[in-house]
Amino acid sequence: MLKALADPRRQQILRLVWNAEHAAGEVAAQFEISRPAVSKHLRVLREAGLIAERRNGTQRLYRARRQSLEDVRRFVESFWDDGLAAVKRASEADARARRNLPR
Repeated sequence: MLKALADPRRQQILRLVWNAEHAAGEVAAQFEISRPAVSKHLRVLREAGLIAERRNGTQRLYRARRQSLEDVRRFVESFWDDGLAAVKRASEADARARRNLPR
């Protein structure tokens, strides 16, 4: 998922389909790249589980899978939480060491 999110165009596509479902043609019309290139970006996002595809006749409609993004957010935040916990432990150890220093 993180690799799929690394590309700026895929980020833009995800923002575009965040609040509303859009047809592939509508998505492609927002970019100055070829439709096949947009289709490739949509496929990468879909395979990463970040967007869902629904067919309506010959039309393909895309929307964000918000829960997947929530899972990514929790994963990334876990690193932040671990880092903060390590800083807290080091700070507490330093405070204990200072209290035990002779004056």
